Amino acid sequence: MKTKHVTLLLSRFFTLMALPWDAPCERLPVGGQAVIEGVLMKGYQQWGLSVREPDGGLWRRSWSVATWVKRFPWDWPVLRGVAVMADMMKTGYRALNLSAQVALGEEEGGFSLTETVLSLVLAIGAVVGLFLLLPLWISEGLGGRWGWSPHGIHAFEGLVRGGVFVAYLALMGCWGEMRRVFAYHGAEHKTINAFEAGEDLTPETALRYSRIHRRCGTSFLLVVVAVSILVFGLAGTGGALWRFSSRIVLLPVVVGLSYEIIRWASKDSLLGRWLLAPALLLQYLTTREPSSDQLEVAIDALRVALGDPLPETQNP
Repeated sequence: MKTKHVTLLLSRFFTLMALPWDAPCERLPVGGQAVIEGVLMKGYQQWGLSVREPDGGLWRRSWSVATWVKRFPWDWPVLRGVAVMADMMKTGYRALNLSAQVALGEEEGGFSLTETVLSLVLAIGAVVGLFLLLPLWISEGLGGRWGWSPHGIHAFEGLVRGGVFVAYLALMGCWGEMRRVFAYHGAEHKTINAFEAGEDLTPETALRYSRIHRRCGTSFLLVVVAVSILVFGLAGTGGALWRFSSRIVLLPVVVGLSYEIIRWASKDSLLGRWLLAPALLLQYLTTREPSSDQLEVAIDALRVALGDPLPETQNP
C-alpha cells in the first residue's frame, strides 16, 4: 500500500499541478487540483479539501491560505510565479498525503520520512532527467552530427522537451489509477467553470460545463516548454557543464515568466484565448469526464474553500 502512495505522489508531483492562478474573473478567483479520490480547492482565505471515504461519506478539512506569497518581494512580477509554484507544491503534497490516508482507509500517517525523501528524490530526478537532460542530450547529439546552428539546436531542444512532455501525459492517461485522478481533475474544472458563470453548484449543473479551464496547470507547463526555448537560448553555448547548469539556474526565471504569460492570457481577451488555445488542448489528456459522485466531491471542496457551513467530520 505504501508503494502505491509513493507512485501516486510521483505522478502528481510534476504532471497535475493544477495551479490556482490569481487571474481576474467575474467572481472570486478560485482554483485547485485533483488528489486521491478527492479535490483540493483554493478560496480567497482558505484551502478546502474533500475526499470520498471508503464507506461513501465525505471527509473534509480546511486551512488558511499562505499570506507570504503576496508580501514584498514575492509580490513582484516573475518572483510571484516562483512563490506561487513553491506554495502550491507544498500545499499539494499535504493534500495528497491526507487524501491517501482517507481514501485508502489507513489509520496511521500516509507517508513515512523515508518514503517522503525517496519520492522527492525520484521526482526531482525524473524531472531533471526527462525534461532537462534528455532533450539536451538528443538535441546536442543530432545537432552536432548534422551541423545545425546553435539557434537550431536550442529550438529543437524545446521541441523535444515538448514532445517528451506530451508523451508522458498520454502514457499517464493509460494507467487505470491515474484515469480516476484525471476524472477528479475534470470535476474540479467543471465545478470552477460553473461557479465562475454564477450557477448554482449542483452536480447536474456542473456536468453541463466544460472540463477545460484556461488557468489549469497543464496549460502552464506547456507555456514553460515554449518559454524555455527563448530563455535557454539566451544563455548561449558552452561546455556540457555550462549547458546543464544554466538550465537549472534559469528554471525559476522560466517559471516566473510563464506565470506572467498565463496570468495575462487568462484575461478574457481574444488574443489571450488565441495564444492559450494549443495549451488548452493538452487538458484533454489530463482530464476525463467525471461522474456525478466525483462532481459532488469537487463541489463540496469548493464550498469548504469558500467557508460555507458544513457538518463536522473526524480528521485523521
